[in-house]
Amino acid sequence: MAMNRSEIEKLLGPVDNQLAAEIVRTDASPVELAQALSWLHSDEARVNEGAHMPTGVVAELVDLLEAVEDEDGGSTPLDDGTSDWV
Repeated sequence: MAMNRSEIEKLLGPVDNQLAAEIVRTDASPVELAQALSWLHSDEARVNEGAHMPTGVVAELVDLLEAVEDEDGGSTPLDDGTSDWV
């Protein structure tokens, strides 16, 4: 079941309507979004630990979140240290 905006913002902090809608469209669970965030912020470490590269919805979320960071020059609520996704 897809997350609602409240669940998304609990993990990411404030997001705009477009990002919230795109995440809802993936039909991702909170666990999948948390996995995508983990990959987004520590992909090299995860690979070094032997983790497999993300696939499916998690990979889609990683791509989506990377695009948001790229658009904002890396300064987004995704990496401001205030989310409680861990």
